[in-house]
Parts: sequence; C-alpha cells; structure tokens
Amino acid sequence: MGSAEPTLPRHTPPPVVRGLPLLGSTLEMAADPARFFARCYREYGQVFKVRVFGNELTVIAGAEAANFMGTREGKESLRSKEAWEPLVQEFGASKMLTAVDGELHKQLRAVMKRGFSKESIKGRYQEVLDITRTALLRDWKVGSKVPVVQAMQYLVVEQLGMVLTGQTPREYVQDIRTTILYILNVLVTRQRPKFLMKMPKYKRAKARMFELGRKMIQQYQDRVARGGAVAEEFKTLIDDVMEAHQRDPELIPAGDLVMLMTGPYVAGLDTVANTTSAIVYTVLKHPEVLARIHAEVDALYAKGRPVNEDEFMKELPALNGAIMETMRLYPIAVAQIRTANKDFMFGGHLIREGEMIYLGTAVPHFQSEFYADADKFDIDRYGKARAEHMQVGAYSPYGRGPHTCLGKSLAEVLLAMTMAEVFYNFDLELPSPDYVLKTKTAPTPGPSMSFKVRVKGRRVPGVAPPRAA
Repeated sequence: MGSAEPTLPRHTPPPVVRGLPLLGSTLEMAADPARFFARCYREYGQVFKVRVFGNELTVIAGAEAANFMGTREGKESLRSKEAWEPLVQEFGASKMLTAVDGELHKQLRAVMKRGFSKESIKGRYQEVLDITRTALLRDWKVGSKVPVVQAMQYLVVEQLGMVLTGQTPREYVQDIRTTILYILNVLVTRQRPKFLMKMPKYKRAKARMFELGRKMIQQYQDRVARGGAVAEEFKTLIDDVMEAHQRDPELIPAGDLVMLMTGPYVAGLDTVANTTSAIVYTVLKHPEVLARIHAEVDALYAKGRPVNEDEFMKELPALNGAIMETMRLYPIAVAQIRTANKDFMFGGHLIREGEMIYLGTAVPHFQSEFYADADKFDIDRYGKARAEHMQVGAYSPYGRGPHTCLGKSLAEVLLAMTMAEVFYNFDLELPSPDYVLKTKTAPTPGPSMSFKVRVKGRRVPGVAPPRAA
C-alpha cells in the first residue's frame, strides 16, 4: 500500500471580493491599486481573491504578508520566475536577477550589489551632481509648463547611465522609454495584450536598446584591450558584470550581457521618475512643507556646493521626510507578484502550489494602526520621536523579502539630491491651488503623463560656489 497523503490543516477558501458583472474589480483596482488592496484587507482579511482582466488572482496582504516574505517559510513558499520569465525570453537571455531565487539569486545579487549601491557614486559625486543640474536647467525653462514625468524620465536615464555605466545615453532615451513601457505593460504586469509586442514602434525601440547594450559591451572590451585599467573604487556595474562573465561564464553567459547592461533602465526609469514627479506634487500641494524645504536647501547651499551624499541625507530632514511620506502615499511597489512554490497555509487559508499571488505589502501604508491620521501628508512621521515607519511590517516602499530593491541605498541618495536641486533652483507652481493629481497605473503606479508644473522663475542666479577647504 502507498503511503497516505499528509493531512492538510482545516481551512476555508479565501473570500472573493465583490465586483461588477464580467469586469469584477478591474476598474477599481486599475484606478488606485494601493488603496484598493487596503480596502479589501479591511473588509476581507489577510487573504482574498479578486477578479481582474478576466482572471481570478489570489492576494495576501498587510504587515503579515510583508513580514512573511522575509521568513524562511516565505522564501521556501514563494518564487519569482513566472512573473519575469517572459522578459527573460524577450531578451533571449537565460536568467535575470528578479526571475531567480535561492542560491543563484544570491550569486547574481553579489555580482551587481556594488553597481547598484550608493558606493557606486563615490569619487564621481560632483559628476552626477553636474549631470542633474545641467538636465534640470536645460529642461525646466522659466515661464514654461514642464511635463514633469517626461522630464524626470530623461533626467533618470542620464543619472542611471552615469552612475551605473559611466555614460549618459541621452540619444537612446526615447527608445529606452518605449521598450520599457511595452515590456512592463505586456510581459510583466500583463495589463496589455501580447500582440502589441509585434508593433513596429516597439520593434524599432527594442533594436535600439539592444544596440545600446552591445555598444556598452564593446566600449568595455576596447578599453580593456588598450590596457585601460580602472581603479577598484571607480568601477561601475559594467566592470563588475564583465569581470564576472570572464570569471564564471556559466553564471554570466554572453547571451545575458545585453539584458544585464540595459536592465538598470528597466528597473529604474519608471520607478524613479514616478517617485520624483509625485514628490514635486506633494511638496507644492503643501506650501508649509515647501517653505521648510526651501529653508533647508538654502542653508545647505549657503555653505557652498555639497560635496557628499551625507549632506543630502542628514542635513535635510524636512526634504527626506517629504520623500518618505510621498513614497508611503504613492507607493511604486504596491504589490509584488510571486508564484506559490508549494502548498502552504496563510491566514487560515490554503494557497495551492502554482497559484499566482499578489503580495500587498503596501497595505499598512494606509492603516491607522501604523500611521496616525493615515491619509494626511505628514513629513514628521519619520523622526526619532515618532518613527512610525519603524513598526514591524509598516513601511515597504522598496518591496520586501529577498528581492527587496537592490538599488535602495542609491535611490535614497539620488532622490534627495535630485529633489534638493529642484527646490533649490526653481520657483514652481501647480496648475491651480486646488489641483488634484491625476494618476496612472500602467506600467507602474504614478502621476499621469499629463501632470505639468509652471516654472515661475529661478530662485538662485547661478551655481553655488565650491565648498571652502
């Protein structure tokens, strides 16, 4: 006789969120996914199912989900391959960081860790600052109405290019934007039909993005052939990836190089541009916050041009509070997509192996249990006296678990630096005092592309003088 199957704990099926006939919860989830998940958590608990785009999705949410992702059981129960495998195939690669788990994920993360960290800008800090200011002064003309998200996308590409690869591929910005838009919408979030991948516009943009990746590889090889060694502290992501390829071609095969070279733009373009654009809105919407930030940045720059990231992180508490509060109320990582690696119990419900799961880790951002007057924009939540975000499972702007954003420390510095430059240099205004931000969800949540601000004037006549020795 065969061995008996293990007896599963008693459980009830997850509740199904009530929705419209045929459409289910598609419209509500598309309008504001973060608050939709928060509402469902309040009404249905930690586990529920939603019907969207004709599919039934399993959601596990709240601080419980955020904490679960970091546990041993969570790591063993969840895998990320299915969510990102279509992108891997589209690039003709064998693997990517977000699509692998376990030991292989640790190995790839180790290769790319320095290139995505704030350590990557040591020694090149003034260069990155120059790029930021040059792009802002070029694109934010006095008297103009600036399309904020688009302007920030151009800036992010230039910043990421310099930080991660040592060059600014401005001529490829439109191609990068188009490629990422199609890939995220169709292959990753699956909010658009697959036939769009055959559109000539996408094919041209993808070819240009591959051209950029191959150019980056060739430039590295040419430099090495000339004997152009780079000091350890000045190495970029390209150096680390190419050296890992030479050291272990099985871990980093040649067929993966283009994707690894262009991957930072996929990871950072939409996320950083959406976040910086949302910060522009939230600060301008709250004049008292803007006044505090103006006082801070003016005091910082009055000492001369900042020379390191610590000044932006430690001397601008109001600005950093505004950044963190914006990321709470306008999270990019609303939910993380995983597949159940095995049957497991969560919140009294059975999750079956192979189920696609949305992990609503941003739900606590909107809960009064964690944040006093949770709907209020309050930049003082994050100081030592209150530290509301430090409660277990309360704050997840960069995701959770083993796949927490690798570029978190770098993003924090670039966000503070970029926003300090914006508010130090420009006098900006919203379309009207009662303007309410329009948002989009495709491919990632953030301000609508139609969001514009008017540049009333320059707050300072020129570049701050160098810091006195």
